[in-house]
Amino acid sequence: MLIAVAWLNRYLAPPGLTADEAVAALERMGFPIESREDHADAGAVLDVEITSNRGDGMSHIGLAREVAAATGRRLVRPVIPFDPETGPGSRTEASEVFSLENRAPEACPRFTARVIRGVKVGPSPPWLVEALESIGQRSVNNVVDVSNFVLFEYGQPTHTFDLSTLRGSTIVVRWARDGERLAALDGRSHRLTPDELVVADAERAVSIAGVIGGAETAVTERTTDVLLEAATWSPAVVRRMARRLRITTDAGRRFERLVDARTIDEPAARAAALILEIAGGELLAGVVEAGAPPAPRREISLRPRRADRILGVVIPPAEIVEHLRALEIDARADDAGERIACVAPPHRPDLTREVDLIEEAARVHGYDRVPIGERLEVEVRPLQREERTEREIAQTLAGLGFFETVTFSFVTREEAARFMPPGMRPLCVDEERRRGEPALRPSVVPSLLRVRRVNADAGAADGVRLFESASVFAQIDGGTTIENRNLALYMDAPDAQRGWRQMRGVIEVVARAAGGPAARVEVEPAAPVFPACRADGFAGVRIGGEHAGYMALLTDEALARASVDTPAVVAELNLPLLRSLDPGARRVTPTPAFPAIERDLSVVVDEAVAWSAIESAARGAQPALLEDLRFVGVYRGKQIGAGKKSVTLRMIFRDPERTLRHEEVDPQVAQTLAALER
Repeated sequence: MLIAVAWLNRYLAPPGLTADEAVAALERMGFPIESREDHADAGAVLDVEITSNRGDGMSHIGLAREVAAATGRRLVRPVIPFDPETGPGSRTEASEVFSLENRAPEACPRFTARVIRGVKVGPSPPWLVEALESIGQRSVNNVVDVSNFVLFEYGQPTHTFDLSTLRGSTIVVRWARDGERLAALDGRSHRLTPDELVVADAERAVSIAGVIGGAETAVTERTTDVLLEAATWSPAVVRRMARRLRITTDAGRRFERLVDARTIDEPAARAAALILEIAGGELLAGVVEAGAPPAPRREISLRPRRADRILGVVIPPAEIVEHLRALEIDARADDAGERIACVAPPHRPDLTREVDLIEEAARVHGYDRVPIGERLEVEVRPLQREERTEREIAQTLAGLGFFETVTFSFVTREEAARFMPPGMRPLCVDEERRRGEPALRPSVVPSLLRVRRVNADAGAADGVRLFESASVFAQIDGGTTIENRNLALYMDAPDAQRGWRQMRGVIEVVARAAGGPAARVEVEPAAPVFPACRADGFAGVRIGGEHAGYMALLTDEALARASVDTPAVVAELNLPLLRSLDPGARRVTPTPAFPAIERDLSVVVDEAVAWSAIESAARGAQPALLEDLRFVGVYRGKQIGAGKKSVTLRMIFRDPERTLRHEEVDPQVAQTLAALER
């Protein structure tokens, strides 16, 4: 933001602020100076860095307020020689000349308009030209220059229309029609979409709301009647339109940072008064406006003792009140000095909490007056359980030979489609710089495949294992955006059966790292959800009875499209679910004092029978003294028969008090066999 020191002095009493004093005051208040230029005619011009939450600083009055608070000066506002609402006393009402309709109050909280008839458009007076040129602005004509001057004076963009060019003598704030075009002041014709907001007359769009005006309704030397607009727009809507249309304007930059609807009237009246002074004419009575009711002013309570504790220095309550009032924050301390009731001004939407007010008091008081302690007292607290769980998962995976990756969130549309759940569509951005990869990934697996390809190009052999915790995105057909955080796992699997079993083992270890030894994992074969997964290699994963994700073998086509030539098994688990598991207290048990008895059972079942069903049936028999039940292997062959398989499971029995005899476990084995037969 370019600031002319001579211009800044217009709003300070006493004036006479030097460039060096301005630099010192602004930097003390937290506004770094990017550069400084001294001109023989215009004086010093400062390039001030403005953070995104301080839109009020993008004006000379806004920074004059900061300088006044820092230097003890008084802020002097411009004098408006008439009532901002009624005007100087015209008998004609503005509402008799044109009508206004706001069809999008959610995106245009407030739209106001005034009418000035009989203006004489021509060159601007020297003082106005010099003021604009001092900050790099080009003079156009006296009416347009006033609009630009008020923009840099107050930070409130205004726009002037040639009233005679507005068809139907009406203004309509509405969403654009699909394919509607507007010839803008930048010399380009823009094709609009239905999610873009426009100011229109009875037939066509005449301005892109908050971004740029239209050429056909611009004020020229032939203009005699002017419609002066002052409005505010949704920052998100302005930002989206400006990026898609690739239009950067001073007005748009301010609307992107939020212009409060309650701050419109004074700068609009100032613009009208300057037009009357410079271009003549008659200001019609009244203000035509439409929009939603303004939000109530925000009340915040500040505790001086809390401020003292945070800052490390005692500032008396009366002094805190003085500091806040210097920034036009309404502040009143109670009789005991225990609380200060504050009301945030409309130009400071960033003030929402007590700590924000404490920061404001500290800025005015001066950070250089806050003593620096010789020691910094730090209170060490344990990690939150969710953070501790995520670290434990990462350490466990590293111990299993996995390497953590950090990848970019965007993928191509084709990559997104291969991992898109049914009933959903990719969430894409519409920007030129993301033309090749516009989709936010619906799965982390495409990103892991890219990492695997890079490793292959670098000569990595088989056996690569990768994991990443990252957000995934999608949209339901109705337009609702879904975001979740997943833990994605990738393993090379030249032997599909072995890779599948290893991945299941990894999932079980991860579940126990998060939820303790009692965490139970169930893997159920299912039809593949994603096109990139094999029909014979997809399963849903449940942890603790809740759906937690999936594991899958990738198809040859998906691997080939990713330029990966090694078969792979992948898994994605719901990270919030894993983080919510409670491992409980860690218990250490002594090594068993007595040996166990192991019995292997091989059961011949149909090919479609899953291990989870066999395990459930065996455990459901509740054999006494059963310590563990494990999967051993699967055999298929002529001896078994077509469509059949032999599944071997191992039952481990142990008595913690004595040595078991084989005949003591025979009844339990028979009981389990009977349950399996049933």
